This record gives sequence, C-alpha cells and structure tokens, in this order.
Amino acid sequence: MNYRHIYHAGNFADVLKHAVLALLIRYMQKKDKAFRVLDTHAGIGLYDLSSEEAQKTGEWRDGIGRLLEADLDSQVAAILEPYLSAVRELNPQGGITFYPGSPKLARMLFRPQDRLAAMELHPDDYRRLSRVFEGDFQVRVTELDGWLSLGAHLPPKEKRGIVLVDPPFEIDGEYKRLVEGLATAYRRFPGGTYCLWYPLKKGAPIKQFHEALQALDIPKMLCAELSVKSERDTTGLSGSGLIIVNPPFTLKDELHRLLPVLKDALAQDRFASARAFWLRGEERAERD
Repeated sequence: MNYRHIYHAGNFADVLKHAVLALLIRYMQKKDKAFRVLDTHAGIGLYDLSSEEAQKTGEWRDGIGRLLEADLDSQVAAILEPYLSAVRELNPQGGITFYPGSPKLARMLFRPQDRLAAMELHPDDYRRLSRVFEGDFQVRVTELDGWLSLGAHLPPKEKRGIVLVDPPFEIDGEYKRLVEGLATAYRRFPGGTYCLWYPLKKGAPIKQFHEALQALDIPKMLCAELSVKSERDTTGLSGSGLIIVNPPFTLKDELHRLLPVLKDALAQDRFASARAFWLRGEERAERD
C-alpha cells in the first residue's frame, strides 16, 4: 500500500481514463432512472497539482496540461466536454491547480438521483477521501480492499451502474486479478458497465491478459489503448489501456474520433500510438 496517485494525477493515463468515465456517466444519464458508480480504488478524490509531490514529477504537464491547451475540433471538443468542464470548474481562475480523481469527477457529473460508492484501503487516503465527501448523502466512502467490493457491493440496489476498477499495479499478478475480479463481478451483475484500467509497459503480459478476458465469454468487451512513447527505452509507463464491458453503442465511434487527437496532443516521442477494438463483440462476432 505504498502507491500514491498524487505523483501521477492528471497524467496521460488519467486523461484517457477520466474522459471515458465521463462519457459512460453521460450515457447512463440518458435515462431518468438512478444509477450507481462503484469506484474500487478511489484514492483521495481531489489532487492539488501545486503540491510538492505533484511538482516533483510534473506528470500532469504532459497530460491534462497539454490537453487544456490543445486546439480541438468541434466533434472532439463535444466528446471531451463533460470531462474538461469538470476540470475547469475546479479551476475558475484559469490554468490548473486542482485535478479531480475519478470519484470527484463522477460526483461532479451526477444528477440528484445518482450515487457513488468509493472504496479505499489505505487509512490515510481513506480519511482524506472521506473529508472530500463529508456530509454528501449521494456518496458512501468505505475503508475496504476494492477487490472485495466486486463481490460484496454488487449488484447495486439501483440495478444500473458503472464499475471502475483502477488498481495501482504495485504487486505482481494484477492483470490476472483484473480478470478474476471481472469474472466475479459479472456473475453478480451481468448488466453493469465495467471499466478496467491497466498499464502498458515493457514486458507487460498484454496478449495473455486479453486472451484471458476473451476466455470469460462475456458478449461485449471493447478495448481502448493509448501509448505516448516507445516502451523499448523505459521501464516505466509508456501507455495505458481500458477494457469496457457492456459499452454504450456510441463509444466505439467516439473513441475512433478521440484517440488520434489524444495521441497527437500527448505524444512524448514519434512512437506514440492509439487503437480501439472489440475484444469480444460486434466486429469480432461478425468475423467469427
């Protein structure tokens, strides 16, 4: 439990994850019925990018910092609107000092009927997260290993929901754990929309991870990946990916518009790349 997201808040991986999360929330809100977001690894909720920790790495400068300055066409601006509007709302004086983690972003986008269940295991981070949402009846913060919530907290009583699984990947076996966690959660809540985050870096078992997900035989799984640099000359993060289970029918087309723009805006070398494809779903089913 040594991971601290403050060093990475607002980086390119957060940009992809939070842009997609905002789209999923807006899609859920096309119906009046309430839904719940379950955030299994919630962190502290709100990040001060002027802090010593964030300034030490400065990762946000090559992430949300670049995106806020990018010249976006109207279609991509519309796709990013819910996400970037929330970021700008936290920084009314312009620039960027505060950045919303996934629970804060979700809460900022909610209607009165929507709910958030935020899990955080680290005691200090749990206390800080609790203070962010103190007195907020739409949010429940629980000090719990987020992996356990995939069994204990599903299905939500609203019977509609988004499950964000964003582990820190600080121990071995997290790719396998993601597969097992999804299998557990899907058995309990097959109608939910799931968003699983994973890192791209040198030596990562991505092919095996994707094959293990395909073996779950879940009908619709969409994958989005963004790499900002070559993994050959680094041992750190070169990119990140998302697995979206039961995605909105519009998401694939939105990703095809969005990902090339993110690649160009956030690229750190000429090897930057991006892709969106079905792991299981419409196109793959047609080929089979």
